[in-house]
Amino acid sequence: MKKALIAMSGGVDSSVAALLMQQKGYECVGATMKLFENEQAGVKREKTCCSLDDVEDARSVAYRLHMPYYVFNFTANFEKEVMDRFVCAYEKGWTPNPCIDCNRYLKFEKLYLRMQEMQMDTIVTGHYARVVYDEASGRYLLKKGLDNSKDQSYVLYNLTQEQLAHTQFPVGELSKHEVREIAEANGFINADKPDSQDICFVPDGDYAGFIERYTGKTSRTGAFLNTAGEPIGTHRGVIHYTIGQRKGLGISAPHPLYVCGICPEQNTVTLGGSQDLFSRRLTATDVNLISCDSLEKPVRVQAKIRYRHPEQPATAWCTPDGVLHVEFDEPQRAITCGQAVVLYDGETVVGGGRISSAEKS
Repeated sequence: MKKALIAMSGGVDSSVAALLMQQKGYECVGATMKLFENEQAGVKREKTCCSLDDVEDARSVAYRLHMPYYVFNFTANFEKEVMDRFVCAYEKGWTPNPCIDCNRYLKFEKLYLRMQEMQMDTIVTGHYARVVYDEASGRYLLKKGLDNSKDQSYVLYNLTQEQLAHTQFPVGELSKHEVREIAEANGFINADKPDSQDICFVPDGDYAGFIERYTGKTSRTGAFLNTAGEPIGTHRGVIHYTIGQRKGLGISAPHPLYVCGICPEQNTVTLGGSQDLFSRRLTATDVNLISCDSLEKPVRVQAKIRYRHPEQPATAWCTPDGVLHVEFDEPQRAITCGQAVVLYDGETVVGGGRISSAEKS
């Protein structure tokens, strides 16, 4: 009998994934990754993941399914690979997506290695995505989840061929409504549990406050500049801002102002109008390709620059230095360094990378 290690977050999706793998005949073991001490008083369980409630919910489902269940302590790895990277990105004037790093370095590195050490056949998560083997190319493909409103392929673009060969996403074939119905029918305690919304280590959403506490450094104030490079006010520190931000600037102007540029080296934040936020080209580094070995020649794709951003038609290619170049048919608003650009061919993920620059033309 084949064996599956189920990454159980305490949510309904991973719980139903475990049930579906049992129904496919797998011997299943549940595992929750302890990543962060998230037991502050007053933090509502529906706002974030990684709480004691989540562990108990996962344990309850595993017990109901008669599965062995473990909690693996990866807090040191999480601090190094996710929290440190998050802080470093903000200090560079970038806006990171820590969920991508968590998937890459924790779920599909540390937990994946644990799966191999336990001599199991596959790792299973509750992501809304699909893995398909393509006979023609001999490659494993990552495809969108069938529930387009819940598709999570964007945060999984770093998966390698080896990882895809030993990964399953059972709920990727279902809608969220169907998943909840299955959980309800099987008496799961988390059948109606809301999806987590916030970053687990910043449950109050105050990223700058977290960074100051984490580093022990107080933000340095600096100059707000207009697009001509002229000082027009004082900012609170570059970690307080992200590209496209409008609220919380504290600047009076006859027209709305937005953050258009962040320069930590000069400790400046540039403000401009909405028209100043649009760029047609971007570059990305730390590139991973899934559906092909290379992008030496330009290819037509649909490109996504943020998790909730609709895909847009574009042309993409890689230069010999490994840098991914994407040129959109139409200028895109607030392309942000530190976010991921993910390329699609229909439902299939071509690959992606971390955005490192944006150009107007």
